[in-house]
Amino acid sequence: MVGGGASIELVDRFCYLADMISADGSEDAAVTAVIRSGWNKFRQSSAFLIVKGIPLRLKRMVYSSSVRSCLLHGSETWPVRRENELALLWAEMRMVRQMCDVKLSHKVACEDLRDRLGLEDVVTVLQCNRLRWYGHVLRKDDSVWVKKCMDFVVEGVRPRGRPKRT
Repeated sequence: MVGGGASIELVDRFCYLADMISADGSEDAAVTAVIRSGWNKFRQSSAFLIVKGIPLRLKRMVYSSSVRSCLLHGSETWPVRRENELALLWAEMRMVRQMCDVKLSHKVACEDLRDRLGLEDVVTVLQCNRLRWYGHVLRKDDSVWVKKCMDFVVEGVRPRGRPKRT
């Protein structure tokens, strides 16, 4: 109960500004939600992206501007783990295979399909976005709260065992 008789519901995760925030601090829920919204955007554009008569250059432009931007929304601040990168990569490659009309049984390499479309892999674009955001933070004034967070030191002793991969 909060003052005034209102109660607060305890939840494991919630959506805030189109980003999923979970109670344990992991980005798994955010990445899953972003992949789901990327697939929704792909399905909305599928009438254009899957048609065979359209040049791959045009498909790349539509895919990059709508689907990929939806996949990477807010990714500059994610503490991405390898599992999250792989999930994004697998989702993107499924979309790329559908755009190129290539099935897994055709045994065409992922790099060849991305070269046909002229795309970089989503993990490289994710890293570039994070570095660009980091550059913005470094150029900010020292009094800004984002810059102050970079000098944050956690007090206390580290727990036993190997730390989580981030």
